Amino acid sequence: MADTDEFWTAEEVSNYLRIPQSTIYKLAQDKVLPGFKVGKHWRFRRETILEWIKTREGKGSSLIEENKQQAKKSE
Repeated sequence: MADTDEFWTAEEVSNYLRIPQSTIYKLAQDKVLPGFKVGKHWRFRRETILEWIKTREGKGSSLIEENKQQAKKSE
């Protein structure tokens, strides 16, 4: 059986990163933050989020800038 903490909700990711839950939804929808939907609910794999954080440490770019760049790619 899977570890009960293997997947996080948007609220749990929001608490962990200390950013608003609305930002979590926006980043996930824009495919900046790795996650997936189960029905109408977003889920985030704990290990994937931790790896995502590691790849951004020391990058110097903000999530807002990444979001803008991702949006431009989508156009």
